[in-house]
Amino acid sequence: MSVPGSFSVLRVLWLLSVFGTVLPLDGGMLFPQESSFREVKELNGLWDFRADGSPNRNEGFEKAWYKRRLTETGPVIEMPVPASYNDITQDPTLRDFIGWVWYEREVFVPARWISDEGTRVVLRVGSAHYYSIVWVNGEKVTEHEGGHLPFEAEISSLIRKEPTKPCRITIAVNNTLTLETLPPGTIQYMNDSSRYPDGFFVQNIDFDFFNYAGIHRSVLLYTTPKVHVDDISVETNFMDNTGLVRYKVSVQGGFNNTLNITLMDKDGHFVASSTGSSGGLKVVDVKLWWPYLMHENPGYLYSMKVRQHAHRHVGDEYTLPVGIRTINVTNTQFLINNKPFYFHGVNKHEDSDIRGRGFDWPLIVKDFNLMKWLGVNSFRTSHYPYAEEILQMCDRHGIVVIDELLPHISVFRNASLSHHLVVMDELVRRDKNHPSVVMWSVANEPASEMPPAEFYFKTLIEHTKALDQTRPVTYVTIAAADMDKGGPYVDVVCANSYFAWYFDQGRLDIIPLQLSTHFENWYRKYQRPIIQSEYGADAVPGLHMDPPMMFTEEYQNALLQSYHDVFDQKRNQYFVGELIWNFADFMTSQGIYRVVGNKKGIFTRQRQPKAAAFLLRKRYWRLANETGRLLPD
Repeated sequence: MSVPGSFSVLRVLWLLSVFGTVLPLDGGMLFPQESSFREVKELNGLWDFRADGSPNRNEGFEKAWYKRRLTETGPVIEMPVPASYNDITQDPTLRDFIGWVWYEREVFVPARWISDEGTRVVLRVGSAHYYSIVWVNGEKVTEHEGGHLPFEAEISSLIRKEPTKPCRITIAVNNTLTLETLPPGTIQYMNDSSRYPDGFFVQNIDFDFFNYAGIHRSVLLYTTPKVHVDDISVETNFMDNTGLVRYKVSVQGGFNNTLNITLMDKDGHFVASSTGSSGGLKVVDVKLWWPYLMHENPGYLYSMKVRQHAHRHVGDEYTLPVGIRTINVTNTQFLINNKPFYFHGVNKHEDSDIRGRGFDWPLIVKDFNLMKWLGVNSFRTSHYPYAEEILQMCDRHGIVVIDELLPHISVFRNASLSHHLVVMDELVRRDKNHPSVVMWSVANEPASEMPPAEFYFKTLIEHTKALDQTRPVTYVTIAAADMDKGGPYVDVVCANSYFAWYFDQGRLDIIPLQLSTHFENWYRKYQRPIIQSEYGADAVPGLHMDPPMMFTEEYQNALLQSYHDVFDQKRNQYFVGELIWNFADFMTSQGIYRVVGNKKGIFTRQRQPKAAAFLLRKRYWRLANETGRLLPD
C-alpha cells in the first residue's frame, strides 16, 4: 500500500533547507469567517462512505471512483463528518482498517456565488488523517499530506462549468503510516501461510494512542472577493501603559489596493487606526492579554478590522482577534508580560467515545469547564495540532498553549526532515496570531540516540525560530540522551518522566531522589527553565487498595503527591511548570499493556472525575493563589 504522490519535492526542500533557504507556503490560511464580503457554507453531516477493501487498497484509483457517484461504484454507508470512521459501525474490520477510504457528498452552491465572476469559491478541509486527495465533479483540485492541519483549494472555475448541477465533492483519505510519514510507522506483511491468509499485514506504530482516521474537522465552502485579504501577521509589545500592535497584511488577486486598519476594544470602541499593508497601531491605556488565574480580566482581546478597497473591484474585510502580550524566557523563568508564569496544566488528546478524534463542540465546552474547575491555566496539544476552534477558545478564556506538532520520531531521514519543515511551516502559518500560543514544541520523545538526530533537531529548531522570533521553541524529551542532541538549541527544557511506573514499578519511596537528581542534572547542563511536561500513573476507575498498589486510584494519588513535593522544592529555582499526563483516559491500540486504552487520565474517557482530579484541583487552586493575581476560588 503506497501513498500516491512523489517524495521528490520533499528531497528538493531538504536540499534547500540545508543551505538555509526558507520556502514560503503559497498563500495564507486565515480561518474562514463571514462578513459583508464573505460567506461560509458548512458541509458537515452525513456523507457517502466506502472503504477500499481490495487486496492492494487501490481499486478506487484503478477504477476511477471519483469520476462518477460513489454509490455507482459499489455499496456505500452513511458516515458522519466530522468524525473518525473507526468506532461508528459494528464492523471490527473497519475499526482497524488501514488504507484508502472514500467520502462523497453533493451540495448545491448558491446561485449568486456562481453568477458573480468576482467571487472566489474555496473548498476547505479542517483536517483529514493522514493523506488526502480531493476531487470536485471528477477533477482533482488538491492533495495534502499530514493529519491535523487544514488544506484548501479554489474551485470557482469548476463549479461554473456546469452551474445548474450540484457540486460533487469526493475525498479519498489514507491512514497508512510509513518511514517517511510524520508520525512514522511501518507496514509488516505476515508471509507465514500456515498462520496468516495471503496478503495479511499489520500497521506498526510507536506512539501510544489509537491511529484514528477519517475527516476529523469541518469541511467548508467559503467565498472571498477576487481581490482579497489573504494573510495577516501581528506581533505585539507594550511599554508602561502603552501597547503596540505591528501588523503585516497580504492581498492577493490584484494591485493598487488601499488598506485601512482599525483596532477596536472588546466593547467595539475605536482604539487606533492605520493604513497600508504594514505598520503599527499604538494603544493607549492598553489592556493586556493575561492567562486565566493570573489576572481578574484574563483573555482580553481587541479586534483588528482589515478593510481592503480595490480599484474597479469589490472590496474585502477580515477581522482578526488580537491579544496584546509579550513572552520572554530567562535561565530560570518563563515570563508573560514581564511577570513570572507558572504552568499548572494538563496534557490532552482529541479523543472521545464514538467520535474518536472528530471535532465535537459539546465535548470541547465540557473540557474547558472541567479545566477551569480544576484551576488549569495551560495545556500542551499532545501530540499534534488541535482544532483552530480550540485555540480560539483558549484566546478568549486565557488558557496558555504549548503548540505541539507531532509524537514520537524514530526515523531521521532526509525526506522526514523535509516534510517536518513543511508541516512546521503550516503550523506556524495557521497559529501564529493566537495570543494563547506561547511556545512551539516540534516533537515529543524522539529516539534521538541515532547519529543524524542532532543535525535534524538543530535544523528543525532553527527553522522554527526563523519562522517566529516571538515565541520560544522546545521539544519534549524523556531521557537525558535525547536532550544531548537538541538540548543546546531549545529555549525551555520540557521533560517527561514516569518514575515508579515504567521504571521501578511500585516504588513510590524513591521518586523524590530520582526526580530531584533528574532536574539537577539537566539544569546544571543546559541552564534552561524546566517544565515537567508529562508524569502520571494509570488508575482503573473504582479500583481501590490500601496500602496503594499500581492501577488503583490510591496509587495514582500517591504518585502525584510524591512528584508535587519535589516540584515545590524546585519552584523557586528554575522549575516553571507541571502538566499532568493525562487530562482524560484515551483509546490506544489493543495490547497486553493497555486495558481498553490508556488509563492515566484524572478523568475517565466519559469525563467523570477520579480521586486524582480532586487532589489536582486542590493543588492548582493553591498554586494559582500563590503565583497568580486572581480572585479566590
